[in-house]
Amino acid sequence: MNSTLKPTAVVVGAGIVGLAAAKALAERNFQVTVYERHPQALGASIRNFGMVWPVGQPAGAAYQWAIRSRDIWKDICAKGGIWHEQTGSLHLAYADREIAVMEEYVSLYGRDRDCAVLTPEQVVQKSPAANSSGLKGALWSAEEVIVDPREAISGVATYLAEQRGVVFRWNICINQVSDSAVYVAGKVAQKADLVVLCSGADFETLYPDRFASLPITKCKLQMMRLVPQPNDWRIGPPLCGGLSLLHYGSFQATDTIQPLRQWAEQEMADYLKWGIHVMVSQHGNGELTIGDSHEYGLSPDPFDRQTINQLIVDYLGTFARFKDRSLSQSWNGVYAKMTNGENHVFEQLGSNVYALNALSGAGMTLSFGLAEHIVEKIASLS
Repeated sequence: MNSTLKPTAVVVGAGIVGLAAAKALAERNFQVTVYERHPQALGASIRNFGMVWPVGQPAGAAYQWAIRSRDIWKDICAKGGIWHEQTGSLHLAYADREIAVMEEYVSLYGRDRDCAVLTPEQVVQKSPAANSSGLKGALWSAEEVIVDPREAISGVATYLAEQRGVVFRWNICINQVSDSAVYVAGKVAQKADLVVLCSGADFETLYPDRFASLPITKCKLQMMRLVPQPNDWRIGPPLCGGLSLLHYGSFQATDTIQPLRQWAEQEMADYLKWGIHVMVSQHGNGELTIGDSHEYGLSPDPFDRQTINQLIVDYLGTFARFKDRSLSQSWNGVYAKMTNGENHVFEQLGSNVYALNALSGAGMTLSFGLAEHIVEKIASLS
């Protein structure tokens, strides 16, 4: 890189991973340009709960990236006028096997995380939406933040443009990359000192052989939104059922997860078949986002299954009560996922071309912290 001039960087993709990379690069004195193939971010980054979710991350780097990301989210949202709320979270328990996992979670992580197992009475005080019938308690974590991804992703782009000098080039599809330039329709769109691919679709199409050689698959999820709740009624923290304990990496470190998994394999086979665990979050306008399912494969079925949505709604009804359960929207999203247990892929594709991808559904939670780590690693390689 030319040390006498401000170095330049191109980021391909304006989803949360691309935005996080752009922020980290701009703060290392790069002049950053982001290219996005759509008029705005339309992928998995806007098709999620909006949960920044440290509670689900295992100990080590992933949890530290999650906490760092949470703090960056709060800072950007405050400065950019983006709605957000540090709600914490509740995993509700209706069986002793679920409470056992939660108690072991607190035993493992309680010294480093703000968490506790609550009594049913304490749960109801935190959330009027929690179903108190048969409730045995809940895992409370104070660390989680909620944003509305449909507003927050565009809001972060605006913040980066206005306060970090990042240039956004919307509706431009990069179709070739060399070590010093990105191309559109065979012509140089921009030369740069550094190129970072943060869009799964672009990584797959621009470097198909490299993409195919990696342990990557895709995950399709189905989600829904319920109408705004009347009279500004709020559910409090996001609520999760016991199946969520089987989904997140932090709980897999417990010994007590095995009896719960064995029970689910016998009694909840349809839920495990479709990778369903059920959660609900509420955004600033009162709408409730509910979901979700996980179907894996490199060519996800483009059509939603009503049976999956019904399973989600049915299970949600076992632990949550709302003022209005009317459905307003349903959709699906697709993200890249590592099959080797890693939570991301970082690949050097050329002398100054890199890919940061496959955050396995944890993009909102990990991206900002992870991007700082990756940009520091790139700097050490330069």
